[in-house]
Amino acid sequence: MHWIDPDGLPETRGTVTRFLLNPRGELDGFVLGLRHPRQVHFPPHLSRQIARYVAVGDEVRVRGVKPRGADMIAAVSITTKTGKVVLDEGPHGKGEKHHRPDVPRKPMQASGEVVLSLYGPKGELRGALLDDGTSLRMPPHAAVELASYLAPGAHVQAWGHGIGNRHGRTIEVDEIAELVDAAAA
Repeated sequence: MHWIDPDGLPETRGTVTRFLLNPRGELDGFVLGLRHPRQVHFPPHLSRQIARYVAVGDEVRVRGVKPRGADMIAAVSITTKTGKVVLDEGPHGKGEKHHRPDVPRKPMQASGEVVLSLYGPKGELRGALLDDGTSLRMPPHAAVELASYLAPGAHVQAWGHGIGNRHGRTIEVDEIAELVDAAAA
């Protein structure tokens, strides 16, 4: 979003409680707050900078765009606790090409309660965050069909291929089921 002036956008402040990974294991967001968690999305070409300057527990300031119908922020700039500004200047903003990592994914499964629906930068539903910190990811067309499984409070089990690293765990969902017994408990 290099064409948007971040100084003209509203600012949101909060404490980073968790990082979010894309299916390649790159950071593409974080969650602010615990009681009323909110997703902050940023493009994966900012993954290294965010990992270098932001840690779980840090207070940050985010300037970005809130899409209609999605309680999330598509970040244009993130200011760290030390005042360092991480600015989205596009994937080629400083002449550096973003290289997507080629990481092996392995079969994974997860189950738990959905604490947060996850969205893409334009507000399109793309998955959910479970209470154990696992991100479930899927294409927007599949997510729309499975929206009730991805809503906060739903209890689900998911299977697919994924990756885990020091920042978190994500599964690209092949199958998902509602855990009826857990929801009734």
